[in-house]
Amino acid sequence: MSMLVNCPNCRTQLQPPPAARYIRCTICLAVTQVDQTYFLSPPPPPYSSAYHHQYHVPVPPVPSPYGQMPAGQPVGVHGKKRALVCGVLYRNTGRELKGSVNDAMCMKFLLRNRFNFPEASILMLTEEENDPDRKPTRENMRRALYWLVQGCQPGDSLVFHFSGHGSQLRNYTGDELDGFDETLCPMDYQTQGMILDDEINETIVRPLPPGVKLHAIVDACHSGTVLDLPFLCRMNRSGHYVWEDHRPRSGVWKGSSGGEVISFSGCDDHQISIDTRALSKVALTGAMTFSFIQAIEHGHATTYGTMLNSMRSTIYNNDLGGNYVTYFPTMHLINDRLKQEPQLTSNIPFDVYMKPFSL
Repeated sequence: MSMLVNCPNCRTQLQPPPAARYIRCTICLAVTQVDQTYFLSPPPPPYSSAYHHQYHVPVPPVPSPYGQMPAGQPVGVHGKKRALVCGVLYRNTGRELKGSVNDAMCMKFLLRNRFNFPEASILMLTEEENDPDRKPTRENMRRALYWLVQGCQPGDSLVFHFSGHGSQLRNYTGDELDGFDETLCPMDYQTQGMILDDEINETIVRPLPPGVKLHAIVDACHSGTVLDLPFLCRMNRSGHYVWEDHRPRSGVWKGSSGGEVISFSGCDDHQISIDTRALSKVALTGAMTFSFIQAIEHGHATTYGTMLNSMRSTIYNNDLGGNYVTYFPTMHLINDRLKQEPQLTSNIPFDVYMKPFSL
């Protein structure tokens, strides 16, 4: 069981990495000392074998816990096109969002009507669902991520959409260029913890075989590299771009097993994404999800480059200030406008203006 400590300042529950002496609260930035007596007995199985390499603990090779089906009733696998769509509102937590379920429903509509994803092949996890196995809890999300890639074969097209809170935790393995792991927050993250980018990568990226295509659309704060993919398309406002190499210095492999993985995210790792009425003019939606769908509906998604440019232009050209809800109240607005720039990452670099976009 993971250790949880309470921030002495704001009482937020924090999950320190193994052997950490201190942890900084992601809400109020207060620093808390971790009780080291918790680590006197052997710690529970770590997140990956990189932990053992870092601390030079000789252990026999064992399967990573990320690559195993979480406990619970498995979901049936359906079809050549398969999607996992998550919208989290965080009701009664003090961190409520208003547009996440709207995002999820709009994404489902898009997948069914534009890209012919069968109804039975779209797994929805929202707080509006009556089935407790369809709530976006940490365990349900982990199980659903495993389902998404289970038994995939050449020719399959997979989609993972998440709309909700994102966060960051200090990385102690040296795998992150900025020193932080990116995370997704399930509806019960305050008691059960977040889902780290390491787990997302190992569950849906690394097992992907040749001939399978996976797209992630992640509308959350700090989500730029939330799939831990090796390459990020760094694009300026003129549309010029270069691929940044984000492969870990440790040599840990973050790519697939031959499949194609491309991720659109709401913002860069140091930025926040917003919930706003400014774009739809009617309902609260995530700015990134709205701009993603609008690019497709308006015919601006011919290539990945035109898609990314269209998404950014939608956000740049609209005043989104005043309606944002963020997991980090300490983040700042610059010149009274939120600096949110959707990002594109991939397991391999490619010409973004030549490669046609498709799901």
